Amino acid sequence: MGHLRQTVFERNVPARSVVDHALSTTRQAVYWQDDLGDSPVLPALSAPVRADVAVVGAGFAGLWTALRARQRDPGARVVLIEGRTAGWSASGRGVGFCGTRLAHDGGADAEERATLARVGHENLAAMGAAVAELGLDCQWERTGVVDLAVEPHQIDWLQDAAAAAARAGVPHTLLDRAKLRAEIASPTYEAGLVRPDDVALVHPARLAAGLVRAAGELGVEIFEQTRVTRLTPPGRGTGGDVVLHTTSPAGEAEVRADRVVLGTGAFPPLLRRYRRHTVPVYGYAVATEPLPADLLGAIGWRGRQGLTDLANQAHRYRLTADDRIVFGGYDAVHPYGGRLRRAHENRPGSSRRLAEHLLTTFPQLEGVRLSHRWAVVADTPTRPGPFFGQAAGGRVQHVAGFGGTGAAAAHFAAQVVLDRFDVLDGGPPTERTTLGAVRRVPAPYPPEPVASAGLRAVRRSLDRADHRSGRRDALLRSLDALGLGRDL
Repeated sequence: MGHLRQTVFERNVPARSVVDHALSTTRQAVYWQDDLGDSPVLPALSAPVRADVAVVGAGFAGLWTALRARQRDPGARVVLIEGRTAGWSASGRGVGFCGTRLAHDGGADAEERATLARVGHENLAAMGAAVAELGLDCQWERTGVVDLAVEPHQIDWLQDAAAAAARAGVPHTLLDRAKLRAEIASPTYEAGLVRPDDVALVHPARLAAGLVRAAGELGVEIFEQTRVTRLTPPGRGTGGDVVLHTTSPAGEAEVRADRVVLGTGAFPPLLRRYRRHTVPVYGYAVATEPLPADLLGAIGWRGRQGLTDLANQAHRYRLTADDRIVFGGYDAVHPYGGRLRRAHENRPGSSRRLAEHLLTTFPQLEGVRLSHRWAVVADTPTRPGPFFGQAAGGRVQHVAGFGGTGAAAAHFAAQVVLDRFDVLDGGPPTERTTLGAVRRVPAPYPPEPVASAGLRAVRRSLDRADHRSGRRDALLRSLDALGLGRDL
């Protein structure tokens, strides 16, 4: 088994009274959505409609797909259908990291890994350009990120990553404990790798709202409160169309389309063949009240980078435009059978654990209250990163598996599915469509109850590795060899 040791968050637990005070006025609400305020109410679908491209799901994947489809073909009729309101689920709830890593590269050779890295930077640059060109008021900050060693054994990992970056000519900077703590004053930090070009921060709810506005101005027809109940592929009785059957407060209606993109995230896929390719995993986050200037000055963090530690049960955190800290991660909960329930969003134990870990990271925050606590549910595949499926000879495209990294990967995914439609029309394959990471579909999860039992076993092994100086047991080593399980 090996020796189990406490993590820094177990060695330095803040006083119970301090945590109680921090949580005393916290509301169960998503900070980003509270800060956004009310959005325009969009209509439900009330009558049959015919579209060139129909998109299901108004998260980031669906919004970017609809918008880019109209930009590519301004004459196309593009319809976007959302079961609730645009950006209400995972896309409007994440910590707001837009990274350059788009897909899992475990099965890629050195050339493809280099290509994926380049395409990831190009994707982030294209997003930044779109934010500027479309006037998206989403608090876009190209701050970069710092990978943090919070345990001594993680320093070696950072040193290896820094050496690899140096060989590739990538401008990463390794900071030792003294230099890092001089920049960001946390007693938990042992070292840090600064990656200045690899992450932009964004206000996720404002980005979703901005994309809704921009897509509408381009002519995309958006229907909210409209649930797609089933999909009928082209065939007898469809007139050669793909048919989406919908229901809404306005009644039932059909959407007939030449092409369809499915981006339903953690919700059950409309294509049965992909129903076991992802599972829903709930993560949790908290936000502080705005920090006064003197307290923020005591912490430092003048570069406002995104921060993430290297534990298997990692934390991600960042500053907001009004100088709150949004702090998320650590707990990841898969409900048995993959059942999505509102009750899973309220886990006081997870919120308390995050409050404890935040106060361990920055003990200067003693006396500060947390204003918000919330959950986000991610569609998690067996292999980290989005995957692409299809049906009806490519006329139906399915994208899922963002696993909490969709803020940037969704833009890439939108371009991939639209490239695939162009290929279907006789265009040449693109660099994006030929990537192995795009063509490979991950293995499905086993049926229940094996899936839930397996996920619990993986979580136990990941936790054990964090308590064994990162040493991975036989289960994790087996999954690593298969390119599975890193983010489960």
